[in-house]
Amino acid sequence: QVQLVESGGGLVQSGGSLRLSCAASGRSFSGYPMGWFRQAPGKEREFVAASAWSGVNIYYTDSVKGRFTISRDNAKNTVYLQMNSLKPEDTAVYYCAADARRFSNYGDNYYRTEASYDYWGQGTQVIVSS
Repeated sequence: QVQLVESGGGLVQSGGSLRLSCAASGRSFSGYPMGWFRQAPGKEREFVAASAWSGVNIYYTDSVKGRFTISRDNAKNTVYLQMNSLKPEDTAVYYCAADARRFSNYGDNYYRTEASYDYWGQGTQVIVSS
């Protein structure tokens, strides 16, 4: 059974940093696209960042570019989201997601779309105070 478990969320002041982790179990995610999404209170879930299967092609939503970094450690079957210069508008539940199609390359929009991902974690709460 495939599981994604996020950790690293918490309460941080504006301008601070957090690193989220997403540990996968049940199979290796080496060679599969991985992504991060978030859902703020009263809003729909939105794309944050994604890594194509190679880890070379990386995608970010505009509001986090230059502040967030997605990375992956295939040996640990873990994907990370380093979040710096956090703002109150980054407050949300952050979800990790994985695609079931290995070694596949897609256009930019594919990685930004929730329906592209087959596996989801339960989420970790991030609260940024002003």
